[in-house]
Amino acid sequence: MAAYFASLNPVNFFNALPSNVAQGLIWGIMALGLYITFRVLDFADLTVDGSMATGGAVTVVLTTNGWNIWTALIVATLAGMLAGLVTGLFHTKLGIPPILAGILTQIALYSINLHILGSANKALSVDKYNLILSSRNITHAIIVGALFCIVIIAIMYWFFGTELGSAIRATGCNPNMSKAQGIAIKNMELIGLCLSNGLVAMSGGLLSQYSGFADVNSGRGAIVIGLAAIIIGEVIGDAILGKRMNFVGRLSFVAIGGVLYYIVIGIVIWLKMDSNDLKLFTAIIVAIFLAVPYLRQSSKSSFRRAAKRGQEDRGEV
Repeated sequence: MAAYFASLNPVNFFNALPSNVAQGLIWGIMALGLYITFRVLDFADLTVDGSMATGGAVTVVLTTNGWNIWTALIVATLAGMLAGLVTGLFHTKLGIPPILAGILTQIALYSINLHILGSANKALSVDKYNLILSSRNITHAIIVGALFCIVIIAIMYWFFGTELGSAIRATGCNPNMSKAQGIAIKNMELIGLCLSNGLVAMSGGLLSQYSGFADVNSGRGAIVIGLAAIIIGEVIGDAILGKRMNFVGRLSFVAIGGVLYYIVIGIVIWLKMDSNDLKLFTAIIVAIFLAVPYLRQSSKSSFRRAAKRGQEDRGEV
């Protein structure tokens, strides 16, 4: 045991920390997209595991075929929006439940991504192409990732304050009441799914540039990582801001949650735990942070009940 702790060099952890932050910011963009369906629309969308890889595949293929990297990223975002539209049509026009609709699109995207790439994976060299960010320059990648998050959060904050954005939020809160108020809830779901998967695909495009390749399996487990970022961010945000937590604060802490998640993963790797157990640790992390709000509320409720019983016993009530 002593030998194990002696082998843990803190310098190695701190050296890897900037890379964890850079990846966390990229995944934070993905989490912001997932937030639209998971929190705003209350739609369990599993399309993201496929649209994440689609964004990376489109970005790499277009860039290697001579397209400008920004144009390639925009097209990748549009491809993700199209994937979200397909899921929405499955649900709104064919009556397929949200989870199954997302799974169907996700499965279809695996084959589509293979056709886009022409193989299981495709490299994207930073030496040959002028990329937006790369793991070669971690500081630049962090700055670019942070700027993307800030701009996206600002746009989301503005958009969801508009009439259309408010209609989407109302649809997620109470679809029956929204429908009674004349809101076309099916159209709102379609728009929300398009926006969500567009951001997810954008994240996939940035991740493919950072890692230097696109892979058909790169989005596998993205839904879990995105949920982890959302839950971690919300729990930390509520602990820090409490009742002062507003919509822009929630969006900001979702992006921060992506960074915190990857820092935790960095700690797991630094502790020399089996890399095959990363998914297990991710599930445990998500379960813990999901349970925190419930346990906190249960604790408050139990204290209230105990206080009320005490007042009753003393005849104060």
